[in-house]
Amino acid sequence: MKLSVKSDYATRAVLSLARRFGSQEAVRIEEIARENAVPPNYLVQILIELKTAKIVKSVRGKAGGYLLARPPVQITFADVLLCVHGPLFDTPALTDDACPPQLRECWQRLRRSIESEAAQIHFQYLVEAGTDPARMFYI
Repeated sequence: MKLSVKSDYATRAVLSLARRFGSQEAVRIEEIARENAVPPNYLVQILIELKTAKIVKSVRGKAGGYLLARPPVQITFADVLLCVHGPLFDTPALTDDACPPQLRECWQRLRRSIESEAAQIHFQYLVEAGTDPARMFYI
């Protein structure tokens, strides 16, 4: 399993917005990009995908920018990764009739495990982990 840099950038952007969730002030793309060392032109494309998935919303105008579309406790790592990457784990063995059943079961278990773990990590937890060293996230 190898995720793209796009997945990393998307999660960074959502975490930035999650940290500011209570303020209701839109954050400009340039600020998110600078804060996360992400190219602004690439970030625009990512935010459009996140907006389509209703993870973020945009605000037009002079005070425009982006906000989370829902509370960070309702947005999981899996939501963001699935939005910009698609399936988190895929292998031809899952649909290959020549793959021995015992191997296919192993592949399915691995996929379920990855998807389940990603679905349990919500961005509110990540925000809190960043402010409380005792809550740091370890795998």
